Amino acid sequence: MIFSRGTASRWTSFLGQRRIARHCEPRHRRLYSAQLAPRTLPELQDLCDAVSTPIGGLDDLELSLDQFRGRLTSSLVTQVIDYCRDEAPTRRLLRFFSWARKNLGFNLEDKDFNYAIEMFAEKKDHTAMDILISDLGKEGRVMDKRTYSVVAEKLVNLGREGEALGLFKNLEKFKCPQDSATAMAVVHALCSKGHAKMAEGVVQHHKSKLEGIEPCIYRCLLYGWSEKEDVKQARRIIKEMKSAGCMPDLFCFNTFLRCLCERNLKRNPSGLIPESLNVMMEMRTYMIVPNSISYNIVLSCLGRARRVKESCQILDQMKKSGCSPDWVSYYLVARVLYLSRRFGKGNKIVDEMIEQGLVPEHKFYYDLIGILCGVERVNHALELFERMKSCTLGRYGPVYDVLIPKLCRGGDFYKARELWDEAASKSITLSCSEDMLSPQVTEVFKPVRKVEDVKPMVCMIEEPPSQNSRARGKMRRKKKKKGYKRGMK
Repeated sequence: MIFSRGTASRWTSFLGQRRIARHCEPRHRRLYSAQLAPRTLPELQDLCDAVSTPIGGLDDLELSLDQFRGRLTSSLVTQVIDYCRDEAPTRRLLRFFSWARKNLGFNLEDKDFNYAIEMFAEKKDHTAMDILISDLGKEGRVMDKRTYSVVAEKLVNLGREGEALGLFKNLEKFKCPQDSATAMAVVHALCSKGHAKMAEGVVQHHKSKLEGIEPCIYRCLLYGWSEKEDVKQARRIIKEMKSAGCMPDLFCFNTFLRCLCERNLKRNPSGLIPESLNVMMEMRTYMIVPNSISYNIVLSCLGRARRVKESCQILDQMKKSGCSPDWVSYYLVARVLYLSRRFGKGNKIVDEMIEQGLVPEHKFYYDLIGILCGVERVNHALELFERMKSCTLGRYGPVYDVLIPKLCRGGDFYKARELWDEAASKSITLSCSEDMLSPQVTEVFKPVRKVEDVKPMVCMIEEPPSQNSRARGKMRRKKKKKGYKRGMK
């Protein structure tokens, strides 16, 4: 057991603080810096023009910055970075920040230094991020908890999870405490990429600092082992949750169900339905009702395994259990039906979804129409397109771009022209050219039956044996007969 029993109030408080810190702080910082000084101020305008101009190299940039005669402040540096982050290359931003550090010295505040590190991490310039982290430590500055969270996530995504863990162990050098927030940050970053074993090591060494947030830690570890598709370890985490008094919720069981289905998809496709239904029965013993996400996890794996009959059974089971299918459920079943060339049943599934009043996203029709065109069933794709237009979803341009060239290559230029005129009447700009509507331009694909190379049969007429060959055969038989008699004697 990893933890002792924690209090729900402390966990709720921590989650609320972390949600605010993770989702609201970057936007708050940018809004604050934008409101602090408008872009029309001469100092800000001059620096932004120098940094964002594409003319000249980095040395030319520094020469132009040396000519700046305004009052340089720490907040002004942050504002320039904020305004130019999407306009200027990161190398020019790094040179500007280095120039500002040289001119401001310790007047550059730690929060602005941390903001620069976060910006380079979000822009995926890991070299600049490493340089500034090193300088932050050399100058004895303080690293924010938010900054460490961003840096740890980027390092793990880069495959440098050892560096993220090493930075956590040496946070004291950056005057950043090893508390529940930083420990949770590194555990979350490691588990997001499947490094659950390393994350458990952090949890074991910092139990006292993680009291009160046990359910969140267990969720992260369960997700980490699920990313590795290690069903045994994921089941162990669920058992430890129960023994610690943290009852698994819907998220935990859905995570475990995904782990189990992904493993069975690769090793035991026949066990997809029975084992997944057993997990759903276990969920009900804890008064947790499987939702559409639970069933969609199973349907997704069944579709990838081309289990058509089982997919339809799960959809029926979903309806009987009182869980209403969403458009993703219908999409997963229709997709596997179309791929297995059961077009009539696939159309019925789509009609049933429309009758239920479900309005799918555009991906639903885009993918299914693409599949039908891929299996050379353009007529069914046109019927599905009519269903899409009946729902008045809009954004039909990508569908026209797929259907018109497909019809032209199939020789149906009349229908292609009809679709082209229809798109033009709706003022839809197409990426395909109107020239392909001409048979002189578009080469029509004519399927030809593959003829294998067959070698001509040569009729060999056996000639009657000559007199010499008869005599030689008679002599051989005599010799064999004499040898046989000697052996008898």
